[in-house]
Order: sequence, then structure tokens, then C-alpha cells
Amino acid sequence: MNQPTLEISWAENGEIHSALWRSENGSPPPKRVQIADDTLTADAAYRLASEGTALLWRGDYQNARQLLQAMARRMDQRGKGKKNSAAPEFPAAFHLHRQAQAQRARTLGMLIVPLNADYTIPLRRAQDVAQACEEAYGIANAETPSSIDSIVSLRELLGIIGAHEWRKNGVPVNALGGKSIHPHYGVFSPVRGEYVDLVANAPLPAAVLNGGTAIDIGVGSGILSAVLAQCGVKNIIATDQDPRALACSTANIQRLGFAQQVSIVEANLFPSAKADLIVCNPPWLPAKANAAIEYALYDPDSQMLRGFLSGLAEHLNNNGEGWLIISDLAEHLKLRGRETLLGWIEAAGLTVIDRIDTRPKHGKAFDREDPLFSARSKEITSLWRLGVSG
Repeated sequence: MNQPTLEISWAENGEIHSALWRSENGSPPPKRVQIADDTLTADAAYRLASEGTALLWRGDYQNARQLLQAMARRMDQRGKGKKNSAAPEFPAAFHLHRQAQAQRARTLGMLIVPLNADYTIPLRRAQDVAQACEEAYGIANAETPSSIDSIVSLRELLGIIGAHEWRKNGVPVNALGGKSIHPHYGVFSPVRGEYVDLVANAPLPAAVLNGGTAIDIGVGSGILSAVLAQCGVKNIIATDQDPRALACSTANIQRLGFAQQVSIVEANLFPSAKADLIVCNPPWLPAKANAAIEYALYDPDSQMLRGFLSGLAEHLNNNGEGWLIISDLAEHLKLRGRETLLGWIEAAGLTVIDRIDTRPKHGKAFDREDPLFSARSKEITSLWRLGVSG
């Protein structure tokens, strides 16, 4: 778990106060802090936040949530007003979109709230967030002498609450017969089902079905290991190096009854073993992640993708297969060309046995208002079946 190590300071009632600063996306503590309450208007709040002034809320908690929504509406209206017919092409349009997302997060993150040592919120009409915060931050330290143990942006806190609901309710997975995966905070939720269905429906190598070993690289929530186990694979080694992913996948595999089939180990990509099938669903876009949760989406310089391909041949048994699950969105955004991917495959001593394609069915693929719609509408998700050359 990430623990806060930075402090935020502010003036209040003629005194200087300080508290621990929590930020899962690594944002530094704001340098300018102003006390705010229910008398603050949305226009004034938006202006101050845009200028880099954090608003430490002392009013009604539910009013703070409404204020955050009002600030978001103003930001969205401002963004729509900047649109013009001479929009840049990709990849410039993608980078501008990412910059806008980062700016939005910074501005809306300026509305901040206090958390007591036991994760209670000392505000009127505050909801109970203790369990959600423990799942994200770790067990509360109720013995901390300070009445205000930490400060967090309301936007992050609402994300933690939303993640708690995902974890509690779970995500039903068709490939598991409708059983659910329960994602933890900071672990990517398998809400895009097309890549899961690709794995569920691809033909398994005979050696795997006859007692051979499969490896799931970057296990995350445990979804692909669970699907392989559901399909009859008896020996699965699942790896990850993120503590949250290891805890999440372990809990899901146990809940689904696959603990005898799946061994979860901490490793950077490959374990020491060889296998008849090695599956990897790396982040699909070669770009910098702005927050911890985004590492499931963005792979700077395609490091995980290239690491998987370069190490695959030496970890496969004879006639084994490597399954690379990836979309071509990076190609449509002009962040990486198809020829580059094929070049990496060839350079790694691999050959393409087959490629199974499907089209995404998520909402953004059909949302014409999405800034990346022209690329998303062409996206294809593929399972590349790879073997060792020669």
C-alpha cells in the first residue's frame, strides 16, 4: 500500500496547521490553501482552483460533492468552447487529450477534505468511508494524536468510494458463467469483456489440456487465470509485481475455487519455470501513466510488451504457444506502427501462428463526442498466437 509521506500546511484561525497529504496519483501537496465552506460559489471555486489554490472544505460534505460536480461542468463547458474545425491529427490530438485530462484532474483535485486518524470525515453529513479508505490506504491508525490525520482531494476520495463499490459488488464475467471478479482499489477492473472472451474461446494447446503448465503474465485482478482454470487448465502460474494486484488476484482465485489450479507469485514478467502456454495482456498504449491505476492502460515506451516478446521464446516448452492480447488502438493513434510490432516479434525469434480478432463493444467505441472517437471506432482487439521460429 502507498503510504503518505508528504505534509500539507495551511493557515486557519490565525495559526499554521499541517497534516499528512495523501495522493495516489503522486500529486504534490498544494502550496496555496484557502479555507472554504458553503458560502463559496461554484464560479469562485472554479476560478481559485484553476489558479492553483486548494480549497480545504469546512462546510457540509454533501454540498462539497455538489460543488465538485459544478466545477466539473464549468470545466467541461470551457473545453467545449475551445473546440474548432482545425483539430490536430494523431498523435498530436492524443497528446493534447492527455494534457487536458491531466489539467482536469489537477484543477478538480484542488477541492480537498480532512480525514481523521480513523478515516472518519469531520464534516456535516459525511458518509462512512472507513472501509473504503482501509482498502486503499491500509488499516487506520486510530492512535495518532492529531485530530486531523490527513488531507485528501475529494475527487480521489470519491474514486476510493467507487472502487469499494466495485470490490463489494463485483464485475460479472460471461466467460466464468456469470461469476464475478472483485477488483481492488488500484487494480484494473475487467469491464471490457472482449479480450476475456478471446482467451476463453481460443484453442488451447494440447499439452496444456494434458496436464501441462500455463503462465499468466501480469495477473492483475486474476481474470485471465480464472478463465484458463475454467477452461480446464490444471497448472497455472500467475505473476505480478504490484502488491495490490497480488492481493486482489489471490482473493479472486480463492473465491472462485481455483486455488488448487493457480499459483500466484511475485515476479517481474516471467517466473523461473517454462510452460506450454504463456498469456500476456499488457497495457495497450505506449504513453506515460499519470496515476497508479493507469499502469494497466499505459506502457511507457512499450516496456512490458517488448519484455514479454523478448523473453517468450526461452520460457516456452517445445511446441508451446505465447498468447499476446492487445488492441491496435495505438496504431490508429499513430503511437506505434504495426510494422514495429511485427519487427519485435521477428527479432524475438517468434512467428505468428494465428491471429484472432474481435471488435470492442464498450461505449466509447460508439461515442462521437469522445475526442479519440475516430481512432476508437476503428479499433480491433486481437489475440496473437505466437510460436518459436524454426
